[in-house]
Amino acid sequence: MRSHEAGVLHAEGYGGPPIYLPTPGDVMELRRELWSQNAQRDTAGRLTVAGRDVVSLAEEFGTAAYVIDEEDFRARARGFRDSLNAAFSGLAGADVYYAGKAFLCTAVARWVLEEGLGLDVCTGGELAVAQRAGFPGERIGFHGNNKSVAELREALSYGVGRIIVDSRQEIDRLGALAAELGVRAPVMVRVTVGVEAHTHEFIATGHEDQKFGFSLNGGAAFEAVQRILAAPERFELLGLHSHIGSQIFDTSGFEAAAHRLVGLHIRVAEELAYHCPEINLGGGYGIAYTTAHDPLPVDRLGVELAGILTRELTALGDGHGALDQVAQVTQVPRVAIEPGRAIVGPSMFTLYEVGTVKEVTLGDRRSRTYVSVDGGMSDNARPALYEADYSCTLANRHSDAPPMLSRVVGRHCESGDIVVLDEWLPSDLTPGDLIAVPGTGAYCRALSSQYNHTPRPPVIAVRGGHARVIVRRETIEDLLALDAD
Repeated sequence: MRSHEAGVLHAEGYGGPPIYLPTPGDVMELRRELWSQNAQRDTAGRLTVAGRDVVSLAEEFGTAAYVIDEEDFRARARGFRDSLNAAFSGLAGADVYYAGKAFLCTAVARWVLEEGLGLDVCTGGELAVAQRAGFPGERIGFHGNNKSVAELREALSYGVGRIIVDSRQEIDRLGALAAELGVRAPVMVRVTVGVEAHTHEFIATGHEDQKFGFSLNGGAAFEAVQRILAAPERFELLGLHSHIGSQIFDTSGFEAAAHRLVGLHIRVAEELAYHCPEINLGGGYGIAYTTAHDPLPVDRLGVELAGILTRELTALGDGHGALDQVAQVTQVPRVAIEPGRAIVGPSMFTLYEVGTVKEVTLGDRRSRTYVSVDGGMSDNARPALYEADYSCTLANRHSDAPPMLSRVVGRHCESGDIVVLDEWLPSDLTPGDLIAVPGTGAYCRALSSQYNHTPRPPVIAVRGGHARVIVRRETIEDLLALDAD
């Protein structure tokens, strides 16, 4: 490709579809790996979810709107719970914590509780949602690299089961609060294991040069364990935690992380005579946003993680060759993981209405059709933040029209306001049509904003043919209510 003084977007030959997006034989096909289990088309070509078509949803609730398949969410939560329990049944067992940062509201917290998972929160606001939902404190893990004194106090007062400490200052603050309240703080130490996940730089959290955790290389993680064990009247050390990133499609990074985490686990047992009862391998399991993505099935993920832990324990357990012999060195820890995106991501799609359709000439006899919708980067910031790719489909009718290469864009005053960078849509697309973007359950509503004073969309839960609002649409009155003058 020849360079162009105005940049690559203007270069000759630019503008074709990506390699993973060949011209489709059927532009109306729903790729099952991208959608929730209850999404399909009816005989009129309308997208339906759990017995409700999107035309009726748009009429009742308006657009833009997040639509979540409740049963799909629950099934994915159960899938992680059951697969991990089965895979680790021969070890010390496993726990699954739903990562609330992906998407959390009161209804979702209750679904998580009812399906037998724990809940991972990382702010006082997320903890407040858990409290409102009646989530038991002992089944909550509290993350965060800069928890406030007020947040730590509330966590201790509510009886949060695991506070994942992230700095020396936090250990000191927490110790002082525990003494003041007359409790022992249940803690895990977040360890930076030096593993860089195969993901976007901004969502890789296991390498050394970043804000999270205690480094293994410099000895900070071992020192943190020592500081905690030196004050048994204030702390109960429950174990070690690591998180290497997000949107990860294989277990090689987890294997490297487990190797280093188990090494620290055994060093603590040997040098400090303390057996950490838990190891948490974090989350980050990827989903399919486009046909280029190939995530691991959850049952295979569980088996591979259990195999990794078994291998690392036997390899590092002071030369012992079987788990019953490893127990002579250290107790086999219970394992926990923290899926968020992998549960809620595929369960939700965003429904938009088309406002304008504009063909733009690119040069080299190419053109692109820009499709503007009634949402954008205020309801999905990920394309702008991470260059995240998404897919979409015409949702309100059938079309036999040939496909056209399209770019779906938002309504905001920002050239980077892109919803779907490249997609094939029917060439008879027109204003008033509905477009659905799958895989928007994670980090879309959670990262949403009121940019350009745009009220945020509602979240509509659908199950068994019934739809209900679980997060209401914001209004202009909501936006103005915070103005003090």
